Amino acid sequence: MIDIQHISKAYLSATRETWAIGDVSFTVRKGEFVCIVGPSGCGKSTLLNMVGSFMAPSAGSIAIDRIPVVPGTIPHRLGYIFQKDTVLPWYTVGRNIGLGLKFRGHPEQKIAEKVRRLLALANLSGCEDMLPHQLSGGMRQRVALLMTLACEPDVLLLDEPFGALDSNTKMTLHHELLDIWQKLSQTVMMVTHDLDEAVTLADRVIVLSAPPSRVVLDHHVDLPRPRDVFALRDSEAFGRNVRAIWSVLGREFQAAQGASREVSHVA
Repeated sequence: MIDIQHISKAYLSATRETWAIGDVSFTVRKGEFVCIVGPSGCGKSTLLNMVGSFMAPSAGSIAIDRIPVVPGTIPHRLGYIFQKDTVLPWYTVGRNIGLGLKFRGHPEQKIAEKVRRLLALANLSGCEDMLPHQLSGGMRQRVALLMTLACEPDVLLLDEPFGALDSNTKMTLHHELLDIWQKLSQTVMMVTHDLDEAVTLADRVIVLSAPPSRVVLDHHVDLPRPRDVFALRDSEAFGRNVRAIWSVLGREFQAAQGASREVSHVA
């Protein structure tokens, strides 16, 4: 469903050229949940933005369902959830969720029916008339997710959507995200800095190296589905997967820190 081939990205300034992404290639199959991890500055969010067409690569190609991604032209039936929720504070929960459908010209009755189904899916029934400031952070993030799901994307891109939440809220949302994903069978590509989160959610975890980044590990998470996110982390299998990924990811964190110290010393 997502085909990334020899992608690189350089940022230019008046004095230097900085390569965030060196040479990255991998594919995401239809219906698969893939998480991207790596040290700070390795281009995780940049890669996601290039898949979403918000940014042009310096080299390489990206295709979704065999159709090339053209920078500035959002791929058909693609949804994107940002680090900070995009809920409109002056709209009710129901109006926020139905906003994309309204822009597409759907009749009000059809919008209302879909909003009710989505609210039930995310355990938010009865919240349709509330305003965003009346919600907790976790509830707002669920609303942001439903705003995207309302338009029925085949591909869902998530850029650290749970990073600002406390651990209990995060695990609850992990449970709901997996439940929704299994019911809707979407292809998901998610960036996270939380290795436990990646192992909890993903079919595969892609590890990017320190910049200029490349793929240093493509790890299959051998945990059966459906997954109980609350009990999963106590299992030996969970720990085994985390250790296997950390054995590579930890080295990349050390390499990135070493490069950062060298730059500071030169400066």
